[in-house]
Amino acid sequence: MKASLQRIGLLSAVLVAGVTQLTWHSETKAAASWDQKAAAAYLDQRAAWWFEWPKSTRDHETFCISCHTAVPYALSRPTLRKPLAETAPSPNERRLLDNVTKRVRLWKEVAPFYSTEDRGGNKTVESRGTESVLNALILASRDAQTGQLSNDTRTAFDNMWSEQLSKGEKKGSWVWLRFANEPWEADDSDFYGATLAAIAVGAAPGNYRARPEIQNNLKLLREYLNRESPAQTTINRVVLLWASAKLPELLDPQSQKAIITEVLGKQQPDGGWSLSALVGDWKRHDGTAQEGKSDGYATGLITLALKQAGIPRDYVQQKEALAWLAANQDKQGGFWPSYSLNNNVQHHLSPDTVRFMNDAATAYAVLALTQANAQ
Repeated sequence: MKASLQRIGLLSAVLVAGVTQLTWHSETKAAASWDQKAAAAYLDQRAAWWFEWPKSTRDHETFCISCHTAVPYALSRPTLRKPLAETAPSPNERRLLDNVTKRVRLWKEVAPFYSTEDRGGNKTVESRGTESVLNALILASRDAQTGQLSNDTRTAFDNMWSEQLSKGEKKGSWVWLRFANEPWEADDSDFYGATLAAIAVGAAPGNYRARPEIQNNLKLLREYLNRESPAQTTINRVVLLWASAKLPELLDPQSQKAIITEVLGKQQPDGGWSLSALVGDWKRHDGTAQEGKSDGYATGLITLALKQAGIPRDYVQQKEALAWLAANQDKQGGFWPSYSLNNNVQHHLSPDTVRFMNDAATAYAVLALTQANAQ
């Protein structure tokens, strides 16, 4: 009851504040339709490509789990099942879940995604920390659909907590993969990973978050996220907002309101958001200029987070965001466009790697639109 009252108070305060900030679009256009079947086809095709790409294959006939393609696919593809009258997970969903389950069960046997011996640095520890969180997130999200926590998901959480840092300036977080790539593999991505861990716990059914044996872990996680939040980029704080909606009392209402106000203040006149405006002064490796126009990843993720935090679809800035998403799907290809923060199109490995940001953009656009429709 207390959490519900706090949510109502937060929402009222944000809505009142937001109305005074709006200087454009006093009325919004009706959202255009979007092609759910085409979106599903794009996501399925990209997942299938990722599973077979030689650079993603790992030992024991498994593949690594990417933040740009595999994780967003696992979170978003199930939401299209009902609109498309599907009665079971798609073959690629099943393959991804089987892959994650296999690696969870063989946790002490499978090699890390990357090893220090092969890649230098601290890659073995980084890989274990990253994978432990992603495995728990994917399986907890799967279990949320059935309402029952599986034994494999419990094991995934056990693996995750065993990798959590318990001392040092980053205690409460996980050592995350660093490849100098924003927004998921850079020096600030430990925070991003910790927010995903919070989302995983919040998504887990069976009141997992109340288990006595994880209370100290959750305390360390909450302390870390609150301690480090003020220094984070806006896009990291967006994921924190999403996590706070999944895990009650992660943030106090004032902190949630501050993030919402910050995010709404960065919305562009066309109703979308530009990722490059949410990551500070991050520069591309190839020296080319960042894209400044609205993109599907930033707009989809922010719209989803705002919805999760209680901002309704008929709130004017949320309506503008949903209208942008509905209008900016590539109807022929089924995807939403987004842009790399690290290299322009000409400096990617291949035409397929150029699409990594589109993969994430499409998944989060689908999540935002399907959840808005379910309101």
